[in-house]
Amino acid sequence: MNKFQLFFENNLKFDNELEALTYISEQLQQKGIVKKSHLKALIEREALFPTGIAFDGYAVAIPHCDAKHANTPAIFIIRTQFPVSFNRADDDSNIDISLIISLVVTSPEDQIELLKTLFSNLQHKDFYQFLLNAPQNEIVDHFNNVIFNQ
Repeated sequence: MNKFQLFFENNLKFDNELEALTYISEQLQQKGIVKKSHLKALIEREALFPTGIAFDGYAVAIPHCDAKHANTPAIFIIRTQFPVSFNRADDDSNIDISLIISLVVTSPEDQIELLKTLFSNLQHKDFYQFLLNAPQNEIVDHFNNVIFNQ
């Protein structure tokens, strides 16, 4: 997999899913990670294929879109101050999300591999709890160790 830049923000407040997606895209655009087309693509992708994923007693959103909207690979992890309602991936209802992991990939193969690895690790509640509760300075290193074995 290509080398991913990792970004983390804590204690953010969003009123809804659209506000969260807009914030993510704007921040990534300011850093030169994504193209101007990213936000529209992200919103359209979420409408067709929602990314709110329910696990056993907790949930995560993994918003992403096609590689053509990216300049460089990145992952943006956000812990919200209050849960944000996202559309569920597996049915037509909504689910409250406190952890958002937005993926920006430059190759479709990386996206598939990253989603598989991420999903597999998120099924372990201890990994989720670490991302949700660990001090900010430990998040990036731990995420890299678990997901990229670095």
